[in-house]
Amino acid sequence: MAFNVLIVDDSSSMRAIIKKIIKVSGFSVGEFLVAADGKEALKVLKDEWVDIVLTDINMPNMNGMELIAEMKKDELIRSIPVVMVTTEGSEKKMQEAMDLGASGYVKKPFLPEDIKRTLSSIMGEEDGQRDHDEDDEAGDF
Repeated sequence: MAFNVLIVDDSSSMRAIIKKIIKVSGFSVGEFLVAADGKEALKVLKDEWVDIVLTDINMPNMNGMELIAEMKKDELIRSIPVVMVTTEGSEKKMQEAMDLGASGYVKKPFLPEDIKRTLSSIMGEEDGQRDHDEDDEAGDF
């Protein structure tokens, strides 16, 4: 199953990097959508089908924390999982994001397997960790 992914970051180069890393990771993406801040993200969320949101915390106009808070107020988009993708290293800040309703977070810089593991886990998809179990499953008919 392919997922529509919304990448929210005020840096266009960072949006491109995140998109490329997700592609390289092998996570199944139908369509990439982008927004430069939380306000743009809310517009995209109202107009497009989005399965998961990846957002930076620190952005102008509306930051990632404010985006989550606004999403939780809207019945139609409140259940869309949000992953924080940030340089913010503070455990307190990450806990604050989780308390607001973030589904997970990935600290920059990250590897393709980090992002795939996080996204697959949140979306309930196999994350490639079961490759070694194929022989075990062969006899299960």
